[in-house]
Amino acid sequence: EKAVNLKKDLAEMQEWMTQAEEEYLEKDFEYKSPEELENAVEEMKRAKEDVLQKEVRVKILKDNIKMLATKVPSSGQDLATELNVVLENYQLLCNRIRGKCHTLEEVWSCWIELLQYLDLETSWLNNLEERVQMTENLPDKLDAVNDALESLESVLRHPADNRTQIRELGQTLIDGGILDDIISEKLEAFNARYEELSHLAVSRQIALEQQLQTMRETDHMLQVLQENLVELDRQLTSYLTDRVDAFQMPQEAQ
Repeated sequence: EKAVNLKKDLAEMQEWMTQAEEEYLEKDFEYKSPEELENAVEEMKRAKEDVLQKEVRVKILKDNIKMLATKVPSSGQDLATELNVVLENYQLLCNRIRGKCHTLEEVWSCWIELLQYLDLETSWLNNLEERVQMTENLPDKLDAVNDALESLESVLRHPADNRTQIRELGQTLIDGGILDDIISEKLEAFNARYEELSHLAVSRQIALEQQLQTMRETDHMLQVLQENLVELDRQLTSYLTDRVDAFQMPQEAQ
């Protein structure tokens, strides 16, 4: 009777493993929204816990069959053969569910990381847009233009590492058919805004550099003119003091 019960327990265990495999490993998942992906991750975590909890039952079966084999070798040998099959299938099921759970957790982590990088780069784009707007309607003063140019250039020196991560993470998920529509939409909007603002910022940078160069050249010309006027004023004052007749002066003094 004990052998019959153990055989029945082995059959039930095998049936449960078959059902678990169909439910957790053979079902096709389509992750078209973050909610679907997150639910799948949580489901696989529960599946892993559920399968690992059966380890106690498997151990009890193993011990009972070993004990029976010592008392009734003939019955025990047959059950031991069936037990080996169940143990092998159970270990395979554990490994496959662990693997799928790990994969889904990695995919979810990849999605969260992508969102974090997008947030960082969006903040940078907001800052860049603000700096570009600050270059409009500047006072016609060299210091103001120079400060605006330096401020804009400091933002433009932003490294490209984050954008590289965004591109690689997004492509990895899209290639796996994970949230591909949502990610494609996010990346398209981000890239379009990045290209637009970058082009505008570089154009403003070039315009400010040209404006600054013109202002510096004008300032230099005014300085030279001022110095010449001061020297001319000194010479004229000297001529007047010495009561020199105008026709005796050099042409430029006349």
